[in-house]
Amino acid sequence: MELIRGLQNLAPRHRGCVATIGNFDGVHLGHQAVIRQLQRQQAKFNLPSTVIVFEPQPLEYFAVPDLPPRLTTFREKYDLLAGFGVDRVVCLRFGRSLAEMSAGDFIRAVLVDGLGVRYLVVGDDFRFGRGRTGDFAALQAAGESHGFHVDHTETLELDGERVSSTNVRAALLAGELDAAARLLGRPYEIFGKVAHGDKRGRDWGFPTANIHLNRRKSPLTGVFAVTMRGIDHAPLTGVANLGNRPTVGGMRTLLEVHLFDFDREIYGHWVAVRFLYKLRDEQRFESFDALKAQIGRDVRHARDYFRTDMAKCS
Repeated sequence: MELIRGLQNLAPRHRGCVATIGNFDGVHLGHQAVIRQLQRQQAKFNLPSTVIVFEPQPLEYFAVPDLPPRLTTFREKYDLLAGFGVDRVVCLRFGRSLAEMSAGDFIRAVLVDGLGVRYLVVGDDFRFGRGRTGDFAALQAAGESHGFHVDHTETLELDGERVSSTNVRAALLAGELDAAARLLGRPYEIFGKVAHGDKRGRDWGFPTANIHLNRRKSPLTGVFAVTMRGIDHAPLTGVANLGNRPTVGGMRTLLEVHLFDFDREIYGHWVAVRFLYKLRDEQRFESFDALKAQIGRDVRHARDYFRTDMAKCS
C-alpha cells in the first residue's frame, strides 16, 4: 500500500481514484464495510482505492476538552488498512492552513485537482471545511459539477448496537473485551516497540517487555491475559499491566508484558499485544511485597485462562 503524506506529494499519477475520507480510528467493522463498498466501485471503475485521513485528527488539533483516547495510532491504522487491501492512504497534516480552508477550496484542492476523484463515499453526517460548513449536499453538488459520484455509508448495527469507535472505546473502558472484539471484528491490539524499563519485574522474578504506547491516553487500563505477536511464528502468551503503576510512583501510562516461559532479549522488536481477558483493575499496594504477591496471582490466573481455552493462544 502506498502512503502519500501531504498535498504537496500528490503527483499526476495519483489522479483518478475512488476514495473515502474519515478518521478510521480502530478500523472497526463499520470502517471495513466502507472499504468493501469502496472496493466494489474500484472494480467497476478500474481505479485504485484511496483512504484520506488527517494527522493530527481534527479534534486533537482543536484541543477539544476531555478528548477521547485513540483506538489506533497512525502506524496501527496504516497497517490495518493495508491488511484490508486499500491501495493508497493520503495523510493530510491537519494544521492551521487546512483548518481554515473553505469547503469549496478543500473540494478543489484535494478531491478535484489533487486526486481526480471519480467516486467518493462518506458518512451522510460528514462535515468539513472552515467552520464545518461543508456537508454531504455540498459534496453532491460538487460531484455534479466536476463529474464524480458521491455516495453515503449506512450505519452498521450488530445485535442492535451501532458499530462505532465511541462504542468500541466504551466497551474497552468497561473491560468488556469480547464486546469490543465483536465491534472491531478482531480482539483489540496495541502495537509498539520493546524498550528498556526499570527492570523491577526481573528482580522480582517476573521480567517484562516494556512497550512504547506512542499515544497521549490509553483506551483501557488494568491487568490482562494477552498474547504477543512479532517475536516467534506463533503468538506468545502472557500477562500485561497497562497503567501508570501507582505502587512505584509512576507518572505516565506504560504497557508491561510478562511472557510465560520466555527468557530472551527482545529490545527493539516491533510487537502487537492482543488483549483477551481482563483480570483486574490497576491498584495501589501498600508494599512491594504485596504487589509481588499479586503479580504471582495474576500470572496464575492468566495461565489458567489459557489452559481453559487453548484456542485463545493462536
